[in-house]
Amino acid sequence: EFMFETKDLKGKTIAILATDGFEESELFKPKETLEAAGATTKIISLKGGSIKAWNKTDWGKKIDVDELVSEANSEDFDAILLPGGVMNPDKLRIDADAVQFVKEFILLGKPVAAICHGPWILIETGLIDDCTLTSWPSLKTDLINAGATWLDQEVIVDQGIITSRKPEDIPAFCRKFIEQIVEYSETPVTAENNKAKSDHHHARI
Repeated sequence: EFMFETKDLKGKTIAILATDGFEESELFKPKETLEAAGATTKIISLKGGSIKAWNKTDWGKKIDVDELVSEANSEDFDAILLPGGVMNPDKLRIDADAVQFVKEFILLGKPVAAICHGPWILIETGLIDDCTLTSWPSLKTDLINAGATWLDQEVIVDQGIITSRKPEDIPAFCRKFIEQIVEYSETPVTAENNKAKSDHHHARI
């Protein structure tokens, strides 16, 4: 089992955006890894109470929600994790608050890590048209149609967006996610760079 030895992420807070039907391993394993590296994680969802995992073929564990996405502020977080599962991103991608929340991380240049079906919501942001990424194979056409370059690789990092294909990729996915969080905190993107990125996107909305 892969773990970080150091406390590289001490003082960092990571948002985990999910709702019912998230793939169990794709939330719990990265969450454990991030916390082992010293981070605080917060479960952000569409509803309060708890949300239920999907575990391969049936419902799995529950986890408590810390904050509603409608009330969450991206500025309170250093990065965001988007687990997969089929039902989970399907619900998130049609929620305006969830899409806006993810969009803010991308525009701020903060690390965004999406695995399996997790990248689905990235399409809704309108910000991946010059991005190289991967996903569960069934999302390939959707992502290409959104202007992204899709590759079949264990993990891809491009412009602060970290993507992987499936639960087996989780160790590599976590390693790259943590590297990106550390890198971002060492060289925060200046407002000027952000603005260029944001203007570039707004010009085509």
